[in-house]
Amino acid sequence: MPCSPFPPLPLFLLLLFLVPLPCVSPNNGHTNRTLLMTLSEQETLFTVMESISSDHPWRISFPNPCKPGSSWPGIECKPGLDSYLHVIRLDFGTPPNPSCKSTATFPPQIFHLPHLQSVFFFHCFTHSKTTISVSKAETFGSSLQQLSLRSNPALAGPIPPQISSLKSLQILTLSQNQLVGTIPLEIFSLSALVHLDLSYNSLHGTLPIQLGSLKNLVGLDLSYNDLTGTIPPSVGQLGMLQKLDLSSNSLTGSIPESIEKLSNLAFVALSNNRLNGKFPKGLSKLQSLQYFLMDDNPLFIPLPEVFGQLQKLQELRLASSGFSGKIPQSFSQLKNLTTLSLQNNRLVGEIPLGFGSFLRLYHLNLSRNFLGGVVPFNSSFLRRLGANLDLRGNPGLCLPPSEAYAVKMGGVGVCGNNKSLSVAQPLKESGASPCAAFFPWPLLILGASAFMAALQQG
Repeated sequence: MPCSPFPPLPLFLLLLFLVPLPCVSPNNGHTNRTLLMTLSEQETLFTVMESISSDHPWRISFPNPCKPGSSWPGIECKPGLDSYLHVIRLDFGTPPNPSCKSTATFPPQIFHLPHLQSVFFFHCFTHSKTTISVSKAETFGSSLQQLSLRSNPALAGPIPPQISSLKSLQILTLSQNQLVGTIPLEIFSLSALVHLDLSYNSLHGTLPIQLGSLKNLVGLDLSYNDLTGTIPPSVGQLGMLQKLDLSSNSLTGSIPESIEKLSNLAFVALSNNRLNGKFPKGLSKLQSLQYFLMDDNPLFIPLPEVFGQLQKLQELRLASSGFSGKIPQSFSQLKNLTTLSLQNNRLVGEIPLGFGSFLRLYHLNLSRNFLGGVVPFNSSFLRRLGANLDLRGNPGLCLPPSEAYAVKMGGVGVCGNNKSLSVAQPLKESGASPCAAFFPWPLLILGASAFMAALQQG
């Protein structure tokens, strides 16, 4: 997915990546000899490397894989209490780490490395179809804390329930693969999980109530799958949650009232679903919320005033969802807004005067509504936003002559000018399907894409 420049990420993102442990000096009290690997662990490591990468003749080029000064790329080791060196991290697929050969398949032998804490496969399994293979016997005593399999087009099949035997797992990233089937309930027994990313696959089924069991979860990304059903109320049990991304599925129903309990929530993405109904009454309690993305849902309700109470909001995207009525004056209180997208709805009335005082705003889209009156922006504001300001498709809007001649803006006429404008009208709801009532204008993903892409790293 393309990414765009974005402001600095919130601090909570730092929690979503396991910081690699530094290599400990090989002396560590053993000054008279060089630490080595156990023969069994070294042989397992060679087996994994030879099955994945053909960059080097690994046994010949790196006979002592963990030896300081001659260790191979993509590996990190540290001494153990048994006076041997042990592999704690492996990276494949991104330079300068080992590349993956076209015949590479998922190596279950990685679970035979008892001290391994982090393993990353990025764009590694690309030609030979393979599946994730885990057995409880192989993972017994595993120290694995982070398992990341991203952008592997040949990685298919279901998520194995046996993955739940990795009891130390804190970060599980299985994003941008070809995984199918339902999310195994066993995953929700991984009580140490801090970050769960299963986005960009072909997973189906519903979100189970067991979701609430992940008490330590900070980030949850299930976007771009084929999930159906409602958002379970048990989501309110995820008291540590800071990121919730369920966008681009087929979820129905409304946002559960229990979401008000998620006081740490900073990012919510629910766009491109089939959600409807009213917003939770307790939405105003989410005072940590900075990003709320809910484009393309058949809501057909008045634009809720409650958003004006969320003072930390930086991005608010509510396009193409059938919102009606006036833009609430309370929205003028959102002084931290950088992006506001309300296009392709049924909004009427005037643009609130307070919008012109948004000093941090760099993207404003109010196009294809029924707004009218004088545009309340001075020439300085208009120049600052430039092409990132879209007011087209509101035939009742006009620019005061003093601003109109200073700044050119397509689709908006000059107040007092009787010349008719050729502008697009908001599409009306059809009787067949409320979702079809709107032209599917592409979601402008300026800041949010970079935000999501960054979360999927690691």
